[in-house]
Amino acid sequence: MPYWSLQLLDGFFIVFHSLLILFILFGWMIPRLRMVHLVCILLTGGSWFILGLFYGIGYCPLTDWHWQVLRKLGETSLPHAYIPYIINRLLGISLTARTADVITLLGWLAALIVSVSLQIRLFIKKREK
Repeated sequence: MPYWSLQLLDGFFIVFHSLLILFILFGWMIPRLRMVHLVCILLTGGSWFILGLFYGIGYCPLTDWHWQVLRKLGETSLPHAYIPYIINRLLGISLTARTADVITLLGWLAALIVSVSLQIRLFIKKREK
């Protein structure tokens, strides 16, 4: 694969994966997208905890694919997870693996709780009509 196409893929993963993370954290704020948000957050949890049984807890196929591209571009010291990588790459802030894992899990859990709560509220509201 040509070097320029690997760079293009790297850029794609940076943008797409970062936007997906932001959507997982805040997508519940957009009423029309709440069901899509819930599906995304559940798929993320499924990846982390079900696929994670086979590939390691916290497994993300997007991270895996991005790491393959970065290795072909010559990167050698990639972290175990995407959050510390993207925070360091975009903001220049280094996080320990533990700190990144805690932040990631707490953000995901908070978004999951909000998303499920909103879906339950909507279900009850529709039932009362």
